[in-house]
Amino acid sequence: MLEPGRLALKQTPVSSLIERARVSANASAIRFKRRGLWHDVTWAEHLAKVVAAGAGFVALGARRGEVVTVLSENRPEWLWSDLGAQAFGMIGSGIYPTSSAEQAAYVLNDSESSILIVENEEQLDKAMAIRAACPSLRWIIVIDRKGLSGFSDPQVLDFATLLVKGEAYAQSHPGLFEAEVAKATPADTAFLVYTSGSTGQPKGAMVSNANVMFQLDLAPKVMTVGGSLKTLSFLPLNHIAERMGTVFNPIALGSVTHFAENSGTVFGDMREVQPHRVFGPPRFWEKLMSQMELFMSDAHPVARSAYRLALEGAKRRGANGGSGGLDRLAVTLGNLVVFGNVRSFLGLSNVTDAVVGAAPVSPELVSWYGALGIELLEAYGLTETTGFATATPRGGVRRGAAGRAVPGVEIRLGAEDEIEIKGANVFAGYWRKPDQTALALTPDGFLKTGDCGSIDADGYVSIRDRLKDIMITSGGKNVSPSAIETALKFSPYLSDAMVIGDGRRFMTALVMLDLEAVSKFAADRQVTYSDFASLTRAEEVKQLVKAEIETVNTTLNRVEQIKDFRIIDQLLTAEDEELTPTMKLKRRVVETKYSALIKAMYSDTR
Repeated sequence: MLEPGRLALKQTPVSSLIERARVSANASAIRFKRRGLWHDVTWAEHLAKVVAAGAGFVALGARRGEVVTVLSENRPEWLWSDLGAQAFGMIGSGIYPTSSAEQAAYVLNDSESSILIVENEEQLDKAMAIRAACPSLRWIIVIDRKGLSGFSDPQVLDFATLLVKGEAYAQSHPGLFEAEVAKATPADTAFLVYTSGSTGQPKGAMVSNANVMFQLDLAPKVMTVGGSLKTLSFLPLNHIAERMGTVFNPIALGSVTHFAENSGTVFGDMREVQPHRVFGPPRFWEKLMSQMELFMSDAHPVARSAYRLALEGAKRRGANGGSGGLDRLAVTLGNLVVFGNVRSFLGLSNVTDAVVGAAPVSPELVSWYGALGIELLEAYGLTETTGFATATPRGGVRRGAAGRAVPGVEIRLGAEDEIEIKGANVFAGYWRKPDQTALALTPDGFLKTGDCGSIDADGYVSIRDRLKDIMITSGGKNVSPSAIETALKFSPYLSDAMVIGDGRRFMTALVMLDLEAVSKFAADRQVTYSDFASLTRAEEVKQLVKAEIETVNTTLNRVEQIKDFRIIDQLLTAEDEELTPTMKLKRRVVETKYSALIKAMYSDTR
């Protein structure tokens, strides 16, 4: 007998969706927010939209093997387009909504996409600007026509019209949907994920039906199962982690996916939804912690003292067993009157699966959540492993480790301690780049991840850094910048940091301020400034950053310590060239753009 919510999976993701819609027809699959109100979509309705979208693509002339691309923020139509394309043998793809028109054109041309679904007027403008440069593109579908009432173009269609066309086409071709689903094989490419391109042009990783089904079979083994469990979709949907977590894993787990009204309401929606399953990069979990710290800084002194006492006591008890009576009292106090309110404030009162990944994680961050009674489970994976390759077992958190290989995956160390991975989760290769695919794999089929690390006697994997990012000082010492950067970013006042030092005498850093936390710091101390740039130049702010860096320096050996720093005077977003769409600094771009700042840090005779 299956657990409630768990599904007897079929051969492909779409055939498994059909089974989910059969056994959970009237249960909620999706909830989305419009004008402040939540709307429900059942599993049966979800499947019907998928069929209509896919049949609509066929009615427009799309055929098996063609690529259908979505350029939109997270919303139900993203899923219907992606799964609809796959249902009729097409290949799904996505473009980050923060991409420039030129970046979008590259993906469309590389994939030879025939249909592009755009969210709104803003994204349509991009599409229209590059349409002539994308010869394979035949149709542009617009989801939200707000602001386009007078617009007309023979190559542009409304998403609502697409669904009507699809419904009519499916009715006039009975059995077509079932026949197309039956043609699918495990080896077929389900979708493409374009790597974020931190160096060079992005490559389209081909994810097969078999890759997805491996992860769907794995999901109930590492995550809580249940039809009433809630998730909130907020990472970009063409990122592999969110693609699996929002589009596919709910099919296996029977959970309800919630879509926020927009990307700016995520933290408020967290509090409203109180999801059971939350995956986010370290920056997301750091921001939640920073919000709590800011809130408590303005709280009543009694509440602030109770929070600090409970938190520090819980941390000590977590670190060393905390046998002292004061620690036991602090934890009891925390559980009774503090931590429940904190978890609710953060939107984590119901959380059963709190997972962090996609970047190195500070052990202090894990400890902070552990003190609240939330086990922050680290996982490791890549686009090329279709998501998770390691996971931390419940009750098995180890500082600095990203868990153990998940069932069915083999992990070993190659040359220079490179992490190498083998399993049915390893992707089918790079789209139309056989030479690049060959370089990514060993002769015996292991994926070369580009990350170096270690594996302990219990199988726990620790990631040190990207091989290409390891620095060698002018004195010949090897330094891992990621570990230092992770420690710096734990500060509530620093949103990001990039360590410099390759081939140089000592380490320096470029840092980005957390606007909310530093603005509060400035207001409390009556620091005057006119804009963000002037805030970064305030002497009090410089001294604040210096103190945060000196705190981190006490945990580092001499060669790793930061000797100087500069504050980047811009608020960087995913639209800026310095950041990837997943908010990772592009090291080479930053080094080039801020070369004058870097040069200034090495201009003296230290």
